[in-house]
Amino acid sequence: QVQLVESGGGLVQAGDSLRLSCAASGRTFSTYAMGWFRQAPGKEREFVAAISRSGGSTYYADSVKGIFTISRDNAKNTVYLQMSSLKPEDTAVYYCAAKATGYSGSFYIIPLQYNYWGQGTQVTVSS
Repeated sequence: QVQLVESGGGLVQAGDSLRLSCAASGRTFSTYAMGWFRQAPGKEREFVAAISRSGGSTYYADSVKGIFTISRDNAKNTVYLQMSSLKPEDTAVYYCAAKATGYSGSFYIIPLQYNYWGQGTQVTVSS
């Protein structure tokens, strides 16, 4: 089992950058593919970015491709989401998620595929 704790959210202005972190407990972090999702008020949770166990494969939602960057440091049991050029429509609660997998190069984009979730961190982008 793994526990996930997100941090780094806050109130920023449009055009600003922000880096979210998700710290995982346990000694088996490198056996989990990781993902970031977000949920705005009144909307469904949506996929943002995913990264494989090794960090060698990443995948992004079209809306953030080229703007957000997902990365991980397995030595620190942490996954990151670097967000730049933020827009008001990026306002949401951001969640990280972990999926146990035996495939080092696989990533996952569907929420139901993930085994564990953090509590979320609020990101608010003002115009």
